[in-house]
Amino acid sequence: MKKTLCAVIALGLGATAALADYPEKPVEVIVGYSAGGGTDVMARTVSQFLEPELGDGASVVVKNMPGAGGQIGFTEVAGADADGYTLGTFNLPAALALTHDREADYDVTSFTYLANFVEDPNTITVAASSPYQTLDELLAAAKADPRAITVGLSSLGGNDHFAANMMASAAGVEFTIVPFKGASNARTAIMGGHVAAGTMTLGQTTNFPDELRVLAVLADERSAFRPDVPTAAELGYDVKMSSLRGIVGPADMDAETAEKLRAALSAVNANPDFQTIMAEQGNPIAFMVGDDFAATAAAQNQVAADIWAQTPWK
Repeated sequence: MKKTLCAVIALGLGATAALADYPEKPVEVIVGYSAGGGTDVMARTVSQFLEPELGDGASVVVKNMPGAGGQIGFTEVAGADADGYTLGTFNLPAALALTHDREADYDVTSFTYLANFVEDPNTITVAASSPYQTLDELLAAAKADPRAITVGLSSLGGNDHFAANMMASAAGVEFTIVPFKGASNARTAIMGGHVAAGTMTLGQTTNFPDELRVLAVLADERSAFRPDVPTAAELGYDVKMSSLRGIVGPADMDAETAEKLRAALSAVNANPDFQTIMAEQGNPIAFMVGDDFAATAAAQNQVAADIWAQTPWK
């Protein structure tokens, strides 16, 4: 009996020691997009500050695995060992929208939700030269001539697309959706007047104040980056959509390892230097950790499912 008790105590001490030693090897953060993009920049900034929070000698390495709209990277994380050594960036609603329009080897339950850092709200934006000075003017034109108002998107099946659908539904209008290959192409089309409006995120408009006019932000509150721009809710339209970027691990991660990572990521967010760098990058921080992040993912997944059921994009 005494030997059994000693063995149990030794096992418990061994587990505690193993956790105390985590990480004993480099922690890899998988990014499902190319280097240099917004998600990659966020991942590298977080990783830079995460290393010291995980302890002396900790190493956090970013690995880009672009392709299939991020699906390759999301799949890699979902299928990895849940030991805390493979993490990944997670984009909402994009990551879960992919599970509705194609076969995917993951779903909303395939991840341990650690922390979300960025929430970049969608907007209703027109060219600076547009005749539409307000959201109401744009929507009045859409009501007067259904489908005459063209709305440019970075792609189908993502936050830009969902924002356009939700805005049209809330206002009782019909848009003609024009998808492009990426946000920069959509922005160029908006600036050139090739489409009447766009639903790009606020962060994608900030460097073009002379070329773009933001009519509304699809968020609960006005953005500190553009406090002069009203929210859609202020104007009478209950529409909220954004691009979220956070960090996840595979499902069923050991609870103690997950909590250590959440605590470290919380410390990263609280670091004033991190906050300054994120602001300089134009990244609006909306920090969520653990259950709050998981609940947001579930809600975004439901939005994607509802839109897919009503107006499938493929």
